[in-house]
Amino acid sequence: MSADLESGAVDPAWLTTRLRTAGLIRDARVTAVTATPVGVGMLGDSIRFEVTYDRDEGAPSSFVGKFASADPTSRQTGAGFGLYEREVGFYRHLADTVAIRSPRCHSAEHDPADGTFALLMEDLTPARSGNQLTGCGLADAERAMEQAAALHGPRWNDASLRDHDFLNQTGARDFVIRVFPDCLAEFHRRYDGVLEPEYMAVCDRYGALIGNAFNLEPTSFTLTHGDFRLDNMLFDARGGEVPLAVLDWQSPAIGLGAVDVAYFLGMALSIEDRRTHERHLLECYLEHLRGYGVTEYDYDALYRDYRLTLLSGVSTAVFASASTKRTERGDAMFLAMARGGCAQAIDCDALAVIG
Repeated sequence: MSADLESGAVDPAWLTTRLRTAGLIRDARVTAVTATPVGVGMLGDSIRFEVTYDRDEGAPSSFVGKFASADPTSRQTGAGFGLYEREVGFYRHLADTVAIRSPRCHSAEHDPADGTFALLMEDLTPARSGNQLTGCGLADAERAMEQAAALHGPRWNDASLRDHDFLNQTGARDFVIRVFPDCLAEFHRRYDGVLEPEYMAVCDRYGALIGNAFNLEPTSFTLTHGDFRLDNMLFDARGGEVPLAVLDWQSPAIGLGAVDVAYFLGMALSIEDRRTHERHLLECYLEHLRGYGVTEYDYDALYRDYRLTLLSGVSTAVFASASTKRTERGDAMFLAMARGGCAQAIDCDALAVIG
C-alpha cells in the first residue's frame, strides 16, 4: 500500500511539496495543517485541510484532499473497478476539455500497484451541499441540467475520447452483468418487505434483461459523469460565486449523455415533481446542449435515449448496495434511488425498450 497516498501521510512537508509543484507557492512552506473529514462519499474519503504558511504568497488557506476509502470493502470496490484511476484520469486529461464546473485540481496521484490515490483540490466552501435524501426543487434541477450540458456538449461524438484507456468500461460492464444476480439476491435480503413490491418487480425484471441493456448500440456518445446526483453537487459554492460545482469523478465513461440526465431526474426530484417537470427539464438540457453546437439532436432523440438509460439508477441501487459498507444512510439512499428509478421506469415504460 502506498503510504504516501494515504490521508494520514498529509503533513506540512507533504503539502509543501505538492503546492510548490502546482505553482501555488514558490519559497513559502506549510508550517501547520488541520484535517477535518467532509462529505458523505461511500468509495472515497474526503478531508478538508486548513493550512498555515511561514510567509504570505497569496496561496489558499484551505484545500480538500480525496483518498481511497478507509473501509476495506469500499476500498476493494473502488480499486478493483478502477474508480480511483478514473478520477485521477479525469482531472489529469479531461477536466480542462469540458465546460462543467468541477473543483480545480492541484495534484492528482495514483499508484496502479495497489489502486491508492490522492487528489488535492480547491476548497469551494462555503456552499450548500446537495442531499440525495431530501432532494431538490426545480431551480436546482435546472442548474443541474445546465451543468450536464456543459459536460456533454464540448465532447459530443468526439472520437478522441476513445484514446483514454481508463474510460473503457468493457471489463466492468461484463463483471456487473456476471455478478448482478448475486447483488440482486442481497438486495432482496436487505429490502424485501421494505421496498414496495411493484418496485421490487422492476428490479427483478431489470435483472433478467440486464444483458440487453448493456448491449444496445447508442446513436451518439459523449463523456458522461456516471454518478450525477445530488450528493455529488455543491450549490452556491464560494458563497454564491459558483452556482453549481459537480464532484466525485470516479465513474466517467463514454456513453449516452442522457444517462446522467435520467439518473439525476429519477433521484433528485420527488416522484410527483419529476412527473410534473420532466419534459421542461429535458428541454432545458437540450437548450443548453445547443449552446455547444449540438443542433441535430432533437427532443424525440433525447427522449428515446432517456428511456434507454433511465434504469441506470435502479442498476446502481442494486449493485452498489451489495458492494459498499452497509450504513443506515446508505440503506436510505439506496431505497430512495430504487423508488425514484423504478417509478421513472414504470412511467416511461423503460423495460419495454430493453426487453
